Amino acid sequence: MASTIEDDYLRSSLFGVEDALVSTTGVIVGLIVASPNKEFILLAALITIAVEASSMGAGEFLAERAVHQLDKDNLTTSNFVAGGFIMLVSYLLAGLIPTLPIMFFPLPLAGFISVIFAFIGLFALGFVKGKIVKVNRTRSGLEMLFVGGIAAIIGITVGLLLKTV
Repeated sequence: MASTIEDDYLRSSLFGVEDALVSTTGVIVGLIVASPNKEFILLAALITIAVEASSMGAGEFLAERAVHQLDKDNLTTSNFVAGGFIMLVSYLLAGLIPTLPIMFFPLPLAGFISVIFAFIGLFALGFVKGKIVKVNRTRSGLEMLFVGGIAAIIGITVGLLLKTV
């Protein structure tokens, strides 16, 4: 089955949102474990979001451009500029989800709320994906929560382990 433009955009947006939820949460929780300075943690989270969103958007653009360059028969239909932009915006917006608690709650409570927000976001992302691709929405939500949650938990665990080193 050939990939369509909609497939490419769905892939870019799902990847951007999932990665932002997991990566940003990992950075936030790791920093909370390492530093009690709320302003520093917020600054680092916002810098992480900006850098990662730009990097992910650029990576999507370059990867899709390479696919276009490889396709000598011109069968590739995706718009690599749009794909990169979708990745950037998806990451940028989703990265704010676990960051918002840092703005409004004291530490370390903000870290727990960030993790909860990220996990809710992962489930919601999977649920919406299930609706779009016409599979069981709850199962899709749980799958996204499980897979993304494992990645987040690994990051959090590494941060906690390195704190004791």
